[in-house]
Amino acid sequence: MDEYLKGVFAPITTPFLSDESVDLEGLKVNMRKYAKSGISGYLALGSNGENKSLTNEEKLEVLKVIVENKGKDQVVMAGCIFESTIETIYYAKIMQKIGADYITLLPPSYFKKEMTDEVLYQYFSDVANSVDIPCLVYNAPQFCGGTTLSVALVSRLAEHRNIAGIKDSSSGNILDFLSAVKDKICVMAGSANFFLEAMQNGATGGVISLANPFPELTNELYTQFIKNDIEKTSQINNRIMMLNKSVSGSGGVAAVKYAMDLAGYVGGKPRKPLFELPVETKESIKQKLEAEKLI
Repeated sequence: MDEYLKGVFAPITTPFLSDESVDLEGLKVNMRKYAKSGISGYLALGSNGENKSLTNEEKLEVLKVIVENKGKDQVVMAGCIFESTIETIYYAKIMQKIGADYITLLPPSYFKKEMTDEVLYQYFSDVANSVDIPCLVYNAPQFCGGTTLSVALVSRLAEHRNIAGIKDSSSGNILDFLSAVKDKICVMAGSANFFLEAMQNGATGGVISLANPFPELTNELYTQFIKNDIEKTSQINNRIMMLNKSVSGSGGVAAVKYAMDLAGYVGGKPRKPLFELPVETKESIKQKLEAEKLI
């Protein structure tokens, strides 16, 4: 089990300037704050980071800023999300050189019908064999055309020497993954909706979008859980689930970024084709965060 894959990880957002170019200085501002927040690390270039809206050159620039500005004991998981094995390996090696601690791999999606367990096993294995840093597999069917990693596939991948864990952002699958592989690799929750339940059943931590605007609050849930303070853990979890519904659940990346703006981070607008939030949604989020005394 990997000791560094414990706790709360923020799936870092990518700020943009008014001309939609990447705001690297804004990202540095955010990272300096996150470095002092107590969270365990970051997922760079995930869905919250608008991976598919970035050029490959921008991805590497963003990753470099995150790596160079992380806290001393924090780790960086880099989303290496490409369609071919050869391109994934090419960028995984570059990400390793930049300083990523882990490579996170999503199943290719363009040829979805061909993505059998055998094809995916070979894909994940080939990439994991090509780098010296550990790899994580990512189960998120909502981001890869509906492809869901099977328990049988994940169980087989858990035997690979360089696959350290799985992040699961899907609905209704994490308990099956935990039952099958929690004693072999780290299992991490990808949503606040089941973060606590996952930890109660053996998950080592979570990659939680709410950690972007509220890293200390999200980290406090993990802290109280580890302390086995059942009452405080339950109270914080109820609050986080409500906030997650009000923020991420109300508008995805755009809502997370708006909450960041309200909380003093550099959020800004998402990159097109994503829209920024309607005025009424912004007002609703603002009112709820004010009621919770978070802004």
